[in-house]
Amino acid sequence: MTEDRPPTPVAEIARIGHHEAMRLAAEENQRFHSLLQQLSAGDWNRGTDCARWTVRDVAVHVIATAEAQASPREFLRQAVRGRRLTAQIGGQHWVDGLNEAQLQARRDLHAPDIPARWASAADAALRSRRRLPGAIGRLRLLPLGSMAGVDFGWQPLSYLFDIGFTRDVWMHRIDIARATDRPLNPTREHDGRIVEDIIAEWATLHADPFHLRLTGPAGGTFVRADDGSAPLEIDAIDCCRILSGRGTPAGVLEHPLPL
Repeated sequence: MTEDRPPTPVAEIARIGHHEAMRLAAEENQRFHSLLQQLSAGDWNRGTDCARWTVRDVAVHVIATAEAQASPREFLRQAVRGRRLTAQIGGQHWVDGLNEAQLQARRDLHAPDIPARWASAADAALRSRRRLPGAIGRLRLLPLGSMAGVDFGWQPLSYLFDIGFTRDVWMHRIDIARATDRPLNPTREHDGRIVEDIIAEWATLHADPFHLRLTGPAGGTFVRADDGSAPLEIDAIDCCRILSGRGTPAGVLEHPLPL
């Protein structure tokens, strides 16, 4: 619960820097691996909150993304193939084609092999992310453009290599846990830091006042220019799901933050 923690002005949220980001990434990678190891044969074909994706598809996407982080050659292979596929599948963003390319190239990855493949890919990706020179990370080389109605334009590599990729794994761990009825077991120290960093960035994308009371172990109370209205109370994980396009937004949560 969050009642005994005072509200935090959103401008005072400490953003996640590189060193903390790498610690969170290592922990998230382990939690994702633990979840994959729990899955039964019947879990892999279950549908998820990601349109058209099964649990297996989500896991394969996360693996492929990690393999691209670890290898510039693999990233280029996915990007080139994905660019061709975007139009073919009626994608709205180049990421749609990239995701499709990831799945197509890994059709032969069998479910029993997925946990071990993730462990190997995650370790290699984390090594690559830790070694990214600061000067390179600051280069605005990522053409994110418009996603879910939000214009991200060009972002520095560190936007993804520090915390963006970890958010992706975290949200997909939530997708798989929900689809398979596995416990998420969020903690304040890990999931709570990811949540408040998401809220801090989300607040930069709109100017509306808000008073969010996010419940659960990952929660907290966050305010900006409180207008005196009743706080919006919602589970912290559900709040992030809604911001990411999963679920039905209402009020200030109609401002998205693609994850």
